[in-house]
Amino acid sequence: MKRVRELPFFKNIREVREFDFGIFYYFDGLVISEIKDGVIFDWKMAEKAVIAAQEIFGENAPIAYISNRINNYTVSPTDWIKFYNNRNRLSFYSVVGSTQGSFTSLVLERMFFQNSIHQFTDLQQAIDFSLAKIEENRATV
Repeated sequence: MKRVRELPFFKNIREVREFDFGIFYYFDGLVISEIKDGVIFDWKMAEKAVIAAQEIFGENAPIAYISNRINNYTVSPTDWIKFYNNRNRLSFYSVVGSTQGSFTSLVLERMFFQNSIHQFTDLQQAIDFSLAKIEENRATV
C-alpha cells in the first residue's frame, strides 16, 4: 500500500500534523490519516485531529476523511458516539486497507457511523472518490 507522501497528489498538501499516534494530512476539504502500528485509536486522539481540521478549514466546512490503513491498529468504535455527541460530522468517510484487520475494524465501525463508509484497496482511488464527493457537495450548497 502507498503512503500519502508517495503520491503526486501530495503536492496539493495544505498542512501536515504529526501526533504521537499518527500523521494527518490536510488538503482542501480532505483529511487523510496514517495511524501508527499498534495504536488503539480513540476519541481523545480523534479530537486532536478534529481540532486541527477546525483550525485549518473552519468549523462548518464539509470534510471528507480517508483512513489510510498502512499499519495494523485498532479503532475504538464506541468512541464514535462521542464524536457525534460533539457534533463533529464527517461528510464522507473512506477506508483504504488490504489487511484482514483493517476490514474487521471496518465492520465494527459501520455499526456506529451513521453515514456510509466507503472501502478501497487503492489510496488514489479513495482520493479521487472523495474529491468528487466534495465537489458534488459544494455544487449543491
